[in-house]
Amino acid sequence: MSGQFGFWDFEDRLRELSAEGDPLERLSATVDFEQFRPVLAKALRRGDPRKGGRPPFDAVLKFKMLVLQALHGLSLQQTSYLVRDRLSWMRFCGLGPGDGVPDANTLWDFREALIRARALDGLFTRLDQAIVAAGYLPMSGQIVDATLVAAPRQRNKEEEKAAIKQGKSAHEIWPDQPAKAAQKDVDARWTVKFSKAKPAPEGAPQPPDIAIPVFGYKAHIAIDRRHGVIRRRLVSDAAAHDGARLREGLIDPDNTASGVWADTAYRSQANEDFLRDAGKVSHIHVKKPKGKPMSQRTARANARKSAIRAKVEHPFAMLKGPMKLFIRTIGIKRAEAAITFAAMAYNMKRWVWLNGRTASA
Repeated sequence: MSGQFGFWDFEDRLRELSAEGDPLERLSATVDFEQFRPVLAKALRRGDPRKGGRPPFDAVLKFKMLVLQALHGLSLQQTSYLVRDRLSWMRFCGLGPGDGVPDANTLWDFREALIRARALDGLFTRLDQAIVAAGYLPMSGQIVDATLVAAPRQRNKEEEKAAIKQGKSAHEIWPDQPAKAAQKDVDARWTVKFSKAKPAPEGAPQPPDIAIPVFGYKAHIAIDRRHGVIRRRLVSDAAAHDGARLREGLIDPDNTASGVWADTAYRSQANEDFLRDAGKVSHIHVKKPKGKPMSQRTARANARKSAIRAKVEHPFAMLKGPMKLFIRTIGIKRAEAAITFAAMAYNMKRWVWLNGRTASA
C-alpha cells in the first residue's frame, strides 16, 4: 500500500478520467439536469420540516441515479452500490467520497412517488423540449414500431389464468394470500415472437420459422426520421396488437413533415383514415394478398419503405442491447416507468451523439 487515498489523489484520478473522455462527463455537459427540478418538486410531497428527522436526499440526485440504472440495465441495489464504488458515477451524481448515497429503498420510494404523481410524462416532455431547443426538431417524418420487453414469468393454474383474462386484480384472485398477490403480475401477457429461419441452401427444404414464447410488455415508440430521437412512447401488454396503438398518441403532430413509416402490422383502413384526417401521409408497408404472390411493384415499394423504416431498429438495439431493458417490477404502471426512463436515457445519449456529429462536421 502506498498510503491513504487523499483528496488530491481523488482529484487527480478524476482528471485522468476526463482526459480519457468520460462519457458521463459529456452527458452532464449536454443535459442540464436542473431543468427537471420543477417537475420533480411538484411530484414529491415534502413532509413538515418542523417534525425533524434526516433531511431527504436531493431529488435531482435520485433522478440521475435512475438514469444511470436505465443506461446500464441495473437493479436499484446495483445502482446504489456502483454510485458508491465508481468515481465517474460519483462525479456524475455531484457527490464526494464522504457523501451519503441513496439506497435501493430510497430510490424505490422516489420512483413510486413519481408514478403516483404521474410525473413521468412531464419529465419526458421536458427533455424533449430541451432537445428541440438545442436545434434538433422532429423533422422529415416519423417511424413507428414496437418491441417486446420481457418480465419475470408467472406460473399460474388454469383457473387463475382465466381470472386474469377476465380482468380481475391479484388481490381478487388471491384474497387470502396478500404476499403472493403482491408478487403476481396480472397486467403482463404471453405472446409468441417469430424468428425468421435462415434461408436453406438451394434444393433443400426451407426450415420453419422459430416461435419463441415471451411474457411481458410491449414498448411502442415513434422516432423522428431526421434525428432518430424517441418523440412518443406507449406501453401495453405483450399480446396487444401493434396497429391499434397508432391511434393512441404515438403520432407526433409537431413533426415538420407529414410522412409516417411502419410495417404491415399497422396497415388497416382505420389507421389510413386516421392518418389522412391528421394531415399525415401513410408510408406503411402493404400486406401480401392472401393466397396470391405479391406484385413486383408492391415489393419494390415496400423495399424502399424498409430502407427508411429500418432506422427505428437502432433505438431498439440500444434499449435491449447495451441498456439491457428488462421489466423487474410488478404491474404496467411500473413497467411504464422503466420504459420511460429507458427512453429518456436513450434520448440523452442520442443528444450527446448528435452534438458530437455537429461538432465534427
